[in-house]
Amino acid sequence: MAPKLNSPVYPVVWCDDHVQLIDQTRLPGEHTVVEIRRSGDMATAIQTMIVRGAPAIGVAAAFGMYLGSREISTSDREAFLQQLEGIGKTLGATRPTAVNLFWAVSRMLKVAQGNPGSVGDIQAQLLQTAVAIASEDVQTCKAIGEHGLSILPQSPEKLCLLTHCNAGALATAGYGTALGVVRSAWTAGRLAQVYADETRPRLQGAKLTAWECVQEGIPVTVIADGMAAHCMQQGMIDLVVVGADRIAANGDAANKIGTYSVALCAQAHKIPFYVAAPLSTIDFDLTDGSKIPIEERHPSELYQLGDLNICPPGVEFYNPAFDVTPAALIAGIITEHGVFKPEDVQSQLQHLAHA
Repeated sequence: MAPKLNSPVYPVVWCDDHVQLIDQTRLPGEHTVVEIRRSGDMATAIQTMIVRGAPAIGVAAAFGMYLGSREISTSDREAFLQQLEGIGKTLGATRPTAVNLFWAVSRMLKVAQGNPGSVGDIQAQLLQTAVAIASEDVQTCKAIGEHGLSILPQSPEKLCLLTHCNAGALATAGYGTALGVVRSAWTAGRLAQVYADETRPRLQGAKLTAWECVQEGIPVTVIADGMAAHCMQQGMIDLVVVGADRIAANGDAANKIGTYSVALCAQAHKIPFYVAAPLSTIDFDLTDGSKIPIEERHPSELYQLGDLNICPPGVEFYNPAFDVTPAALIAGIITEHGVFKPEDVQSQLQHLAHA
């Protein structure tokens, strides 16, 4: 019998007239909710990683666009649209790597521009669209999870999967991409253990992935980032599945810093390495991963643990938040439309993106 999961986690929820966000900076110690009523506050929440994960950021940005539309005090349609574009630019400046953010802002702007009605009509449609984006994302993640079952190695034994960072319900509107595959494997009775890299410097694997797994009773073991190769060498890992914040047209994938290292280790040990992401994460305008903008975050993430400084004065820091895994290291990209070889992404999926 498949294990019964606890109630799902929804990190971005519309409630009557405001958005509720799970404050991911306080997990796992505190499960608190932040109420967001203004677009500027949503931009801050995205920038400070109260909400994080490419799909979740996209959903949050969609609601941020609606909240911003309520703050525009004009009944002139053209003036309204112009100010709405400015709100979109402010939201877009918060996290440059996560393409779902720009996808959601663009979709909201197109809805507004295509509505011939009054400002009130446009605002109403913007809210409907943001709610739809959130709902669609949950269904998309569940489809990714189901398609992910097809990539599991055929074995009478239950499998051990490794993941990096958090690509779970907290990183989406619910259910998750890479953790969506994990959830599907768990409910299908195919999963023995999840190994979660701690994911320095922000420790999303240790704090968020582990928290989600514990909530649902999924067996999880946290390992330091430097242990992944050792675990593979010892035969402890059957498969690697990670999320992505942006995928180029050739299949190169940007994900949390350290993912590239895991992919290289997986190749060396002949372990399949998969990326799980929705179609909205694929940026068909970028020919390859070298064009993906890489966010660099504040060095305090490296030299501080809470209020404790762990580095000596006078050292310098380099803190890119993401790296790019070349398509040649990726066995397949799991989307809501199925599993595709990286070289087939553009030819088989671009028409769906345009549609």
